[in-house]
Amino acid sequence: MPDSASSRPGMPHLKHVGGMTLGIMQPYFLPYIGYFQLIAAVDEFIVYDNIKYTKKGWINRNRLLSNGEAATFSLPLRKDSDALDIVHRELSESFDRKKLLNQFIGAYGKAPYFQETIALIQDILFYDSSNLFYFLKNSITAVCKHIGIPTRIHDSSALPIDHELKSQDKVLAMCKATHATTYINPIGGVELYSRDAFEARGIQLKFIQSELHPYPQNHHDFVPWLSIVDVLMFNPVQDVSAMLKYHRLS
Repeated sequence: MPDSASSRPGMPHLKHVGGMTLGIMQPYFLPYIGYFQLIAAVDEFIVYDNIKYTKKGWINRNRLLSNGEAATFSLPLRKDSDALDIVHRELSESFDRKKLLNQFIGAYGKAPYFQETIALIQDILFYDSSNLFYFLKNSITAVCKHIGIPTRIHDSSALPIDHELKSQDKVLAMCKATHATTYINPIGGVELYSRDAFEARGIQLKFIQSELHPYPQNHHDFVPWLSIVDVLMFNPVQDVSAMLKYHRLS
């Protein structure tokens, strides 16, 4: 059964030899491999549940390969207030899980690793929850288990911090609450954070930049940065696990 606000466990106090490395992101639906490279690069990963849903982003949609071109797939949402946090948004009653599964089947039916990957996708799509956050979190943890990422994943609301804090101040509070000694952020946020501010609190700030080596996509020209589903359809799991190290830290 999915988590609920009333049963959500607190953030565990964990000790990591040599310090603890933390990553924080909002949830996305079957995101690109760079998302999982970040999770694999840290000891603990915080996924935002108490952050507002943003339209036209990647929270409930991504891209797959269809006839050699990128095509969008998405989760339909119940109409509701734009002011609600992700954890308070719901999937639409009209969400046809079998139809979305068939979209993946039509796109990847001839892919070399179709059978094992479509089984994973089916389990994800038929997860018994209509809550957007828990549906997304389950998809993330299911992929992590499938490709062998052991990182512990926690909900942001479980942390004992002032959740009214914003941006860098909130990240610093999360680092303090989890006793993180290193914080890793995607390279796109390099302008958002100050190394001096982190160092003043005894925290090393690093940025991760993903690298993707082209792989065969059924004789089509390579289309990069699609959903992790594409990577799994065309590569054995052991190769995908190796791809998690295709990144640079700065």
